Amino acid sequence: MDEIRIITANTAAAVAAALCRIQVVAAYPITPQTPVTEELAAMVERGDLDAEYLTVESEHSAMASVIAASQMGARVFTATSANGLLYMHEMLHWAAGSRVPVVMACVNRGVGAPWTILNDQQDSIAQRDTGWIQLYCRNSQEVLDSIIHAYKIAEQASIPVMVCYDGFVLSHASTPVEIPTQEDVDRFLPRYSGGVGIEEGAFMNVNPLILSEPRQDPFGDLRPGYMELRYRLQQDLVGTLETIEDVDREFASVFGRCTGGLVWTYRMEDAHHALVSMGSLASECTLAADLMRQEGLRTGVVGVRSYRPFPADAIAAGLKGAETVTVFEKDVSYGYGGALATDLRSALFDRNLQPKVSSFVAGLGGRDVRPEQLARTASESIAKEPSYGWIDVRGEW
Repeated sequence: MDEIRIITANTAAAVAAALCRIQVVAAYPITPQTPVTEELAAMVERGDLDAEYLTVESEHSAMASVIAASQMGARVFTATSANGLLYMHEMLHWAAGSRVPVVMACVNRGVGAPWTILNDQQDSIAQRDTGWIQLYCRNSQEVLDSIIHAYKIAEQASIPVMVCYDGFVLSHASTPVEIPTQEDVDRFLPRYSGGVGIEEGAFMNVNPLILSEPRQDPFGDLRPGYMELRYRLQQDLVGTLETIEDVDREFASVFGRCTGGLVWTYRMEDAHHALVSMGSLASECTLAADLMRQEGLRTGVVGVRSYRPFPADAIAAGLKGAETVTVFEKDVSYGYGGALATDLRSALFDRNLQPKVSSFVAGLGGRDVRPEQLARTASESIAKEPSYGWIDVRGEW
């Protein structure tokens, strides 16, 4: 029988990784991620987790280590936040290009300078073009479930997965989480048997310098050039849209609950107005939608779980029939606007859907965002031309 524990999202991530029988952990501490790897280190020390815990000198080294371990056939895990994620930037590209199924928890935190230890999603959004799958979680239960999903997805597609959840808002908040049995996780997720085929005593050149055009290898077989490899990664990444949905359905059949797959909806059946967001902010939007309905505005929510690959068709289906769409997000693509809103507008335009779309940046650096603020902002935007703005920014100085 599943156990219910009152734990933080950080503990949920560590428990999930252990249930997935990870074999190598490498991480460098950074707030608010540190408790994830502290928990895993304690499990290894107690003998509860049969894994190697690698103490490294930086986040760059942590990612390099798990890439190498994954290439050798180990199931690996790491976690980071904010500037630590940015320090990994080169190795994030290396992981995706190497097609290794690394799973990483990204505990979202604002990026310096100036320094903040508090939450927004600028860190992971800034890495959206590195070739990783990105899943965003709305609560601690979804963090645990998504880590387990991530290994299944990553190992089927040979693409790394980043499981993102809000720092402090989720990472340090204790809530009830249902912990599955080891037997059920083993049934859902078989032991990993990957790697590049390196054997003791054998020599292999992994990721050699590659030329632009396809060329024959020493055995006469035609091998792809650089562009062909990038094309394969793009095609396979888009293909994981179906994989993510399939894994969610399979998870539901084993554990009796689902996350929604690519997107989840709330009260969209009769909605004229839609709020769109990711992570814990999307949960706040459900309360805002209820407040707006009390004022006579039929409002629902489309929560985006998979940001990369971007679920354009699923979002368009969720928003079909909506007259207005208001996007709230904890990031900004400097010089333009919110990243999620930009992608959403493109998806709707390509599918000949033309609701009035407004977008707002909110909650940067841990600024509190209340459902009443979201409801008021969305209600005001409905009565105006499509707009873009920042919620609760004091401009008097």
